[in-house]
Amino acid sequence: MVQDVRARLLEGLVIPAHPLALTAHRRLDDRRQRALTRYYVDAGAGGIAVGVHTTQFAIHNPSVGLYDPVLELAASTADELEAANNSSVVRIAGIIGDTRQATAEAEMARCHGYQVGLVSAGGLEDWSVEKLVDHYRAIAEIIPVMGFYLQAAVGGRELPREFWRRLAELDDLVAVKIAPFDRRKTREVIRAVIDSGRAHEIALYTGNDDHIVLDLVTTYQSGDGPTVHMVGGLLGQWSLWTKRAVELHAECREVVNSGADVPPSLLMTATQLTEANTAVFDTAHSYAGCLPGIHEVLRRQGLLAGTWCLDPEEVLSPGQAEQIEQVIAAHPQLTDDSFVAEHLDRWLAD
Repeated sequence: MVQDVRARLLEGLVIPAHPLALTAHRRLDDRRQRALTRYYVDAGAGGIAVGVHTTQFAIHNPSVGLYDPVLELAASTADELEAANNSSVVRIAGIIGDTRQATAEAEMARCHGYQVGLVSAGGLEDWSVEKLVDHYRAIAEIIPVMGFYLQAAVGGRELPREFWRRLAELDDLVAVKIAPFDRRKTREVIRAVIDSGRAHEIALYTGNDDHIVLDLVTTYQSGDGPTVHMVGGLLGQWSLWTKRAVELHAECREVVNSGADVPPSLLMTATQLTEANTAVFDTAHSYAGCLPGIHEVLRRQGLLAGTWCLDPEEVLSPGQAEQIEQVIAAHPQLTDDSFVAEHLDRWLAD
């Protein structure tokens, strides 16, 4: 299983970070949760990531009781689509907490058919590099793992280059999601992977929603080591306008694989997409409205009924909805509204 999923990830995939669909009473909306999974698969995404920040970390709390049902719902829906379409979707489960919690979540994810655990070090700020690597090793005995550099603004911690160098030595590390929203830290992770000698085995995925296109077309090298690229993305930004994300990813991969110069049109798209992310993720308010911003775009398309989060205080920031509307009006080519409108009734059907 490890080699199969490693090969798929190394191909380069579009992996949306799956949101959580709730009713106005903040209960799981099964119908719309399934609709989101159907949307991502039909849009051409090569994987889905569930139980991650975009799914709301609160679902991992046993008192909330949503981690297991949300994992199961996405997996069973993906199973149905795979059977109908003769396709394959990589399933990635977000895993958090201390080693006891994380290994229990890894077991649960594996039981539901998930192939990779995306392991966050959030909440483990006082752990040493050695303890963190042992933590990953324990999880990797249950499920192949993807490293995760999560930005501090949404619950991550700073992780030194030594950690990434040590982590890259784990046989069952199949990928790394690099999402510190920081160019220097991004470079440190990539250099550590190159220096490990395993750059051909560990798939590099961007999680920098503010720098997607440039991450995907940049060539990285450490000294006289091999050149590497980020082959795909696991992104909250790709949980919306996913059809266009798949097309954009293909454009980026074509540039990299052909060795051609990056065309000015793609650089212009990079700037426009960063502008859109600024509005959706609410950077003006330190990402306070990030999740409601994602929900707002999906609500406008009819995929979600509202912008509700598990935390009643987590709402759109003042002026954020207007900023999102302005970005959509300015850059309609970034959206996939017509694709969603064409298929929405089918996705919402029970």
